[in-house]
Amino acid sequence: MAFVNSGLLRIARQDAGLSQGEAAERLGIPQVMLSRYENAIAIPSNNILERASNAYDVPTSFFEQTDTVLGAPVSVHPMWRKKQSITIKEMDAIIAEMNIRILQLRRMLNGVEFVPQATMPTFDAEEYGDNPERIASMVRGHWMIPRGPLQNLTEMVERAGAIVIHSPMDGSSVSGVTMAVPGLLPIILLNSEQPSDRARFTLAHELAHLVMHRFPNPSMEQQANTFASALLMPADDIRSAFMSGRIDLMRLAALKPEWKVSMQALLYRAQSLGFVTIKQAGYLWRQFNVHRIKLQEPPELNFPMETPGVLTRMIKLHLETFGYSIPEFAQMLHFYPHRLKSLYHLNDHYRPQQGVGLALA
Repeated sequence: MAFVNSGLLRIARQDAGLSQGEAAERLGIPQVMLSRYENAIAIPSNNILERASNAYDVPTSFFEQTDTVLGAPVSVHPMWRKKQSITIKEMDAIIAEMNIRILQLRRMLNGVEFVPQATMPTFDAEEYGDNPERIASMVRGHWMIPRGPLQNLTEMVERAGAIVIHSPMDGSSVSGVTMAVPGLLPIILLNSEQPSDRARFTLAHELAHLVMHRFPNPSMEQQANTFASALLMPADDIRSAFMSGRIDLMRLAALKPEWKVSMQALLYRAQSLGFVTIKQAGYLWRQFNVHRIKLQEPPELNFPMETPGVLTRMIKLHLETFGYSIPEFAQMLHFYPHRLKSLYHLNDHYRPQQGVGLALA
């Protein structure tokens, strides 16, 4: 084999959920030798690559791709109500999945004319006085979002040229992650295991990083949360909702389906806007615990998960318009058909519904 991408040897191993020691045992080589291969100090033989193909469940052509392998994204955060840290193994799996999806997206875009219907605004947080509330208002204005609840955030983000993908993230505690790669569309990966209210807030949080944070800063996570809250619940629009009655659990439950955010996000917003005192908020948080709804809010208040559409339309173009079979499509993406079906929920009679978002021609 003329070229071997050492970074993709590592990515394939991490995607398979194997430590370097476990992988070396499967390959029948010392761990130090695998380390040399993954760090481009030595070049594996064709025999070793065949073993790696079997161990990692990818074709050998996967290792021949010349794309640069990307490291950890700037911001990764765990789900609310779950553990507050992310393990190295979880981080490795996320980096691997993002790299694989970026590889495949590049190849899909080779045959697709991608025409965003809006633009992704950028308002650097420092240049705007570290004021995420103001920036969220400017984003709503830039996208001409009507006053009141934002009906479909996923559609708005995809119209502006980002790719939103739902994934179980291999059971990870991470709620969302974003990668903005030069020369490629930004990708926002959302954990599909979280409830729809949390997914919307996570998407708004990740959007904040695309809009406000060219460079990381110590306050960026709090800024992103403030932006997300203001984008989904603008102060001037939600004020009347908070003023129209006493703010209690019943009131928060009534507002949740309308504003499509969690009861807890509504309480945080009411407190930040001064409609609830610290004492009143403390009482309500205790009520969340008493009624056992802090970990899981009443299921009857749930609303449907927003559905991304751009990636679905790209796949539809290749399989239906361009006439690729799934094995041919998989070959183009340097992946095995059975793994492609699992990754994109395909079947042999794939007929996805028409998605929303960007125009593809």
